Amino acid sequence: MMGQVQSESDEEVDLAQIQALYASFMKECPSGALHLHEFRKIFGVQSSSEEEALYIESIFKSFDRNKDNVLDFMEFVAAVHLVLRGKLEDRLRWSFKVYDRDENGKLDRNEVKHIITIICKIKKRNTDMTPSEVCDRIFQLVDQNKDGQISLSEFIEGAQKDPWIMDLLKLDVDASGWFKKNFKKTA
Repeated sequence: MMGQVQSESDEEVDLAQIQALYASFMKECPSGALHLHEFRKIFGVQSSSEEEALYIESIFKSFDRNKDNVLDFMEFVAAVHLVLRGKLEDRLRWSFKVYDRDENGKLDRNEVKHIITIICKIKKRNTDMTPSEVCDRIFQLVDQNKDGQISLSEFIEGAQKDPWIMDLLKLDVDASGWFKKNFKKTA
Protein backbone atom coordinates (compact mmCIF):
# COMPACT_ATOMS: atom_id res chain seq x y z
CA MET A 1 0.00 0.00 0.00
CA MET A 2 2.75 2.47 0.90
CA GLY A 3 4.57 1.63 -2.33
CA GLN A 4 1.51 2.71 -4.31
CA VAL A 5 1.28 6.03 -2.48
CA GLN A 6 4.99 6.65 -3.07
CA SER A 7 4.79 5.90 -6.80
CA GLU A 8 1.75 8.16 -7.24
CA SER A 9 3.56 11.11 -5.66
CA ASP A 10 6.63 10.39 -7.83
CA GLU A 11 4.42 10.45 -10.92
CA GLU A 12 2.94 13.79 -9.85
CA VAL A 13 6.39 15.30 -9.42
CA ASP A 14 7.44 14.00 -12.82
CA LEU A 15 4.29 15.42 -14.43
CA ALA A 16 4.89 18.83 -12.86
CA GLN A 17 8.51 18.75 -14.05
CA ILE A 18 7.46 17.77 -17.56
CA GLN A 19 4.90 20.59 -17.66
CA ALA A 20 7.56 23.11 -16.58
CA LEU A 21 9.99 21.67 -19.13
CA TYR A 22 7.34 21.93 -21.85
CA ALA A 23 6.66 25.58 -21.01
CA SER A 24 10.37 26.36 -21.18
CA PHE A 25 10.82 24.35 -24.38
CA MET A 26 7.98 26.22 -26.10
CA LYS A 27 9.44 29.54 -24.94
CA GLU A 28 12.83 28.61 -26.46
CA CYS A 29 11.32 26.90 -29.52
CA PRO A 30 7.90 28.39 -30.31
CA SER A 31 7.69 26.24 -33.44
CA GLY A 32 7.82 23.15 -31.24
CA ALA A 33 11.00 22.03 -32.98
CA LEU A 34 14.57 22.34 -31.71
CA HIS A 35 17.05 22.88 -34.55
CA LEU A 36 20.76 22.10 -34.54
CA HIS A 37 21.83 25.74 -34.03
CA GLU A 38 19.55 26.02 -30.96
CA PHE A 39 20.88 22.67 -29.68
CA ARG A 40 24.45 24.03 -29.98
CA LYS A 41 23.41 27.01 -27.85
CA ILE A 42 22.00 24.70 -25.16
CA PHE A 43 25.26 22.80 -24.97
CA GLY A 44 27.35 25.98 -24.98
CA VAL A 45 29.10 25.24 -28.26
CA GLN A 46 30.04 28.31 -30.25
CA SER A 47 31.25 26.07 -33.12
CA SER A 48 34.72 27.49 -32.65
CA SER A 49 36.15 24.41 -34.30
CA GLU A 50 35.09 21.96 -36.96
CA GLU A 51 35.62 19.12 -34.47
CA GLU A 52 33.20 20.61 -31.92
CA ALA A 53 30.62 21.24 -34.63
CA LEU A 54 30.85 17.61 -35.83
CA TYR A 55 30.70 16.28 -32.28
CA ILE A 56 27.57 18.25 -31.38
CA GLU A 57 25.98 17.34 -34.71
CA SER A 58 26.62 13.64 -33.97
CA ILE A 59 25.02 14.03 -30.55
CA PHE A 60 22.06 15.94 -32.01
CA LYS A 61 21.51 13.21 -34.62
CA SER A 62 21.60 10.53 -31.92
CA PHE A 63 18.62 12.19 -30.20
CA ASP A 64 16.72 12.78 -33.48
CA ARG A 65 14.99 9.39 -33.48
CA ASN A 66 12.77 10.00 -36.52
CA LYS A 67 15.64 11.57 -38.54
CA ASP A 68 13.73 14.76 -39.46
CA ASN A 69 16.66 17.06 -38.50
CA VAL A 70 14.79 18.64 -35.58
CA LEU A 71 14.09 17.51 -32.04
CA ASP A 72 10.46 17.53 -31.06
CA PHE A 73 9.44 17.79 -27.42
CA MET A 74 9.47 14.03 -26.77
CA GLU A 75 12.96 13.66 -28.26
CA PHE A 76 14.04 16.66 -26.17
CA VAL A 77 12.65 15.11 -22.96
CA ALA A 78 14.52 11.89 -23.70
CA ALA A 79 17.73 13.89 -24.21
CA VAL A 80 17.26 15.91 -21.01
CA HIS A 81 16.52 12.79 -19.00
CA LEU A 82 19.58 10.96 -20.35
CA VAL A 83 21.94 13.91 -19.83
CA LEU A 84 20.75 14.82 -16.33
CA ARG A 85 19.45 11.59 -14.84
CA GLY A 86 20.35 8.72 -17.12
CA LYS A 87 21.71 5.49 -15.68
CA LEU A 88 25.28 4.63 -16.60
CA GLU A 89 24.30 1.74 -18.86
CA ASP A 90 21.80 3.94 -20.74
CA ARG A 91 24.46 6.61 -21.19
CA LEU A 92 26.89 4.00 -22.49
CA ARG A 93 24.25 2.67 -24.93
CA TRP A 94 23.73 6.22 -26.16
CA SER A 95 27.51 6.79 -26.44
CA PHE A 96 27.75 3.60 -28.52
CA LYS A 97 25.03 4.95 -30.82
CA VAL A 98 27.00 8.19 -31.32
CA TYR A 99 30.16 6.21 -32.15
CA ASP A 100 28.30 3.86 -34.53
CA ARG A 101 28.12 6.20 -37.51
CA ASP A 102 26.99 3.58 -40.02
CA GLU A 103 24.40 2.23 -37.54
CA ASN A 104 25.37 -1.42 -38.12
CA GLY A 105 25.48 -2.26 -34.41
CA LYS A 106 29.27 -2.70 -34.32
CA LEU A 107 32.14 -0.24 -34.00
CA ASP A 108 35.10 -0.51 -36.32
CA ARG A 109 38.47 1.20 -35.87
CA ASN A 110 37.55 4.15 -38.11
CA GLU A 111 34.40 4.94 -36.11
CA VAL A 112 36.23 4.77 -32.78
CA LYS A 113 39.23 6.75 -34.05
CA HIS A 114 36.92 9.42 -35.51
CA ILE A 115 35.26 10.17 -32.15
CA ILE A 116 38.52 9.77 -30.16
CA THR A 117 40.21 12.31 -32.45
CA ILE A 118 37.37 14.79 -31.88
CA ILE A 119 37.34 14.18 -28.10
CA CYS A 120 41.12 14.63 -27.86
CA LYS A 121 40.88 17.97 -29.70
CA ILE A 122 37.89 19.24 -27.73
CA LYS A 123 39.07 18.17 -24.27
CA LYS A 124 42.69 18.99 -25.13
CA ARG A 125 43.76 15.87 -23.30
CA ASN A 126 47.33 15.74 -22.08
CA THR A 127 48.28 12.33 -23.34
CA ASP A 128 51.41 10.90 -24.83
CA MET A 129 49.30 8.76 -27.13
CA THR A 130 48.04 9.65 -30.58
CA PRO A 131 44.36 9.03 -31.39
CA SER A 132 45.48 5.91 -33.34
CA GLU A 133 47.34 4.59 -30.28
CA VAL A 134 44.34 5.34 -28.05
CA CYS A 135 42.11 3.49 -30.53
CA ASP A 136 44.52 0.51 -30.57
CA ARG A 137 44.52 0.35 -26.78
CA ILE A 138 40.71 0.52 -26.64
CA PHE A 139 40.45 -2.38 -29.09
CA GLN A 140 43.09 -4.35 -27.17
CA LEU A 141 41.13 -3.94 -23.92
CA VAL A 142 37.53 -4.06 -25.19
CA ASP A 143 37.38 -6.27 -28.31
CA GLN A 144 37.02 -9.53 -26.39
CA ASN A 145 36.59 -11.87 -29.36
CA LYS A 146 39.31 -10.08 -31.39
CA ASP A 147 37.13 -9.76 -34.50
CA GLY A 148 38.24 -6.18 -35.15
CA GLN A 149 34.85 -4.78 -34.15
CA ILE A 150 33.34 -3.76 -30.84
CA SER A 151 29.80 -4.95 -30.10
CA LEU A 152 27.46 -3.10 -27.74
CA SER A 153 28.01 -5.68 -24.98
CA GLU A 154 31.83 -5.48 -25.37
CA PHE A 155 31.55 -1.67 -25.28
CA ILE A 156 29.51 -1.65 -22.05
CA GLU A 157 31.56 -4.36 -20.30
CA GLY A 158 34.87 -2.79 -21.35
CA ALA A 159 33.85 0.65 -20.13
CA GLN A 160 32.63 -0.67 -16.78
CA LYS A 161 35.80 -2.61 -15.96
CA ASP A 162 38.43 0.01 -16.82
CA PRO A 163 38.26 3.68 -15.63
CA TRP A 164 40.54 4.87 -18.46
CA ILE A 165 38.25 3.26 -21.04
CA MET A 166 35.16 4.59 -19.26
CA ASP A 167 36.53 8.12 -19.39
CA LEU A 168 37.06 7.84 -23.13
CA LEU A 169 33.98 5.89 -24.16
CA LYS A 170 31.28 7.56 -22.05
CA LEU A 171 30.42 10.73 -23.88
CA ASP A 172 29.71 13.55 -21.49
CA VAL A 173 27.84 16.59 -22.61
CA ASP A 174 28.02 19.52 -20.27
CA ALA A 175 24.54 20.91 -20.53
CA SER A 176 23.61 20.75 -16.87
CA GLY A 177 24.53 24.41 -16.26
CA TRP A 178 22.29 25.57 -19.10
CA PHE A 179 19.42 23.34 -17.95
CA LYS A 180 19.73 24.54 -14.36
CA LYS A 181 19.59 28.15 -15.47
CA ASN A 182 16.77 27.71 -18.00
CA PHE A 183 14.75 24.91 -16.45
CA LYS A 184 15.09 25.63 -12.73
CA LYS A 185 12.09 23.51 -11.80
CA THR A 186 13.33 20.44 -13.66
CA ALA A 187 17.06 20.32 -13.07
